Amino acid sequence: MAEHAYDYDLFVIGAGSGGVRAARMAASFGARVAVAEEYRVGGTCVIRGCVPKKLLVYASHFGEDFADAAGYGWSLPGAPSFDWGRLIAAKDAEIDRLNGLYTKGLEAAGVDIHQARATFVDNHTLDVGGRLITAETILIAVGGRPNLPDLPGIEHAITSNEAFHLSEFPNRVLVCGGGYIAVEFAGIFNGLGAQTTLAYRKDKILRGFDEDLRDRLTRIMTAQGVDIRTHAVVERIDKSADGLDVTLSDGTSLQVDQVMFAIGRQPHVAGLGLDRAGVATAETGAIEVDDYSQTNVDNIYAVGDVTDRIQLTPVAIKEGHAFALTKYKGERTSADHTHVASAVFSQPPIATVGLTEDEAISKLGRCDVYTSDFKPMRNTLAGRDERAFAKAIVDPDTDRVIGLHMIGPEAPEIMQGLAVAVKMGLTKAQLDATVAIHPSSAEEFVLMREKRPDR
Repeated sequence: MAEHAYDYDLFVIGAGSGGVRAARMAASFGARVAVAEEYRVGGTCVIRGCVPKKLLVYASHFGEDFADAAGYGWSLPGAPSFDWGRLIAAKDAEIDRLNGLYTKGLEAAGVDIHQARATFVDNHTLDVGGRLITAETILIAVGGRPNLPDLPGIEHAITSNEAFHLSEFPNRVLVCGGGYIAVEFAGIFNGLGAQTTLAYRKDKILRGFDEDLRDRLTRIMTAQGVDIRTHAVVERIDKSADGLDVTLSDGTSLQVDQVMFAIGRQPHVAGLGLDRAGVATAETGAIEVDDYSQTNVDNIYAVGDVTDRIQLTPVAIKEGHAFALTKYKGERTSADHTHVASAVFSQPPIATVGLTEDEAISKLGRCDVYTSDFKPMRNTLAGRDERAFAKAIVDPDTDRVIGLHMIGPEAPEIMQGLAVAVKMGLTKAQLDATVAIHPSSAEEFVLMREKRPDR
C-alpha cells in the first residue's frame, strides 16, 4: 500500500457549524479528515450564540405571557418569581447535550478531533497543540469574535460570550450597540426584569433592516421599558462600591451592574499564522475567497464568519457543504448568497427576506409597496396594545416579490416558508391567488391588496 504524502487529506481549523458540516461531508466522500477545536465542538452558534440566546429569549418572554394569561381567564396562586441560576444551569445542560451530539456526529463519520489550537507553519503544515500535522487541503472555519472598544475601564465590560455565564443576574444593564445581538440582549435583560439601557452611536437601531421595522421596534421596545439612547457611546467606565459608573458621549452618565458591548464581530484570525501560509486577507481581517470558498493559496479554503460574507450559521453550513461537494465529490458547487432570510429575535421578533424598500428603490428606481398593520389576535383578550406589521416589496415591471418584512409574534416561523417562495421567484399575483389560513398572522401576506401611495 502506498504511503500518503500527508497526514490527512483535509484538516479543518474550527469545529463550528460550517467546519463540522464540511468535515462530515468530506469524510463521507472518502477523505481522511481531522478537525482542531480549541474550545468546544459546535462553534459560536451552538455554544455561545444563537442557540443559548434563543433559550434566554424564551425565558424572558414568560413574564409577558403570565400577564397576558389573565385576559384569558387564568390566575396564578402568587406572584411569579424568576431564578437566574436555574435558567443558566438548564441552558448549560442543553448546550452540553448539543456539544456531545456534534462530537458524536464527527466521530461517527470517522473524523479525528484534536482538542487544541491549530496555527499555520506553512500552507500544508499546522502546529496543533505543539504537534506538527500535515494536510493536503486545509479549511479555515474559525468564525469571529466580539469587538471591544479601547476606552478607560473596558476591563469591567462584558460581551455576549460572558453574558451567558454570569453568576448573578444584573438588575441594571447597559447594552452598547444597535445591531441584532444588542437588540436581542436588551430584550432579554428587560424581559427578565432588569432596568435596561441601550446606547447606540447612530440615529436608529438595526442598520440594514427596513426602515418601517426599525422605527416600529424602537417604539415597542421603548414602550416595554428599554431606555434607548441614540447618538451615544461609552467614553469611560469606572468601578464604584455601588456598581459601574458609565460616562456617555452625549454628556449623560448612569450607574449599572453590567456593561455589555455588542458592537459587531470580527474574523478570529489573530495568531492563526495566515502570513506563514501566504493567505490574503482584507483590511477587516476577513479571509478573501472566491465563489467556491478557495483562498489565494490553492490548497487552502475558508468558510463561515471568518470570510465575512454573510454572518449567519445556515450560510456557513451551506458554504461548508458546497466546499465538500466541490473538493471531494467532484460536483463544483458554490453557496448561493442571494435571498437569504434572516431574523432578529427581539421582542417582538423581526423576520425578513430580500430587499428593503430603500434597497429596491436604489436598485430599480421604484417599487410597489404593500403593507398590513394589525393587532395579533393573541393580544386582543390580553389587552395588549402592541401591533404587528407586514410588508411586501414588489418589482412593478415583473410583478416579482423582491422583499418581505414582518415584525410580530412568530415572524421568523412565518418567514421561513415565504423565503422558499421568494427564492423560487414568487410574484404578487401568486401571493394574491393563495388561500389564507384563517385566523392567523401569516395570512396578512396573502391578503394585501391595496398598494401604498408613493411617499
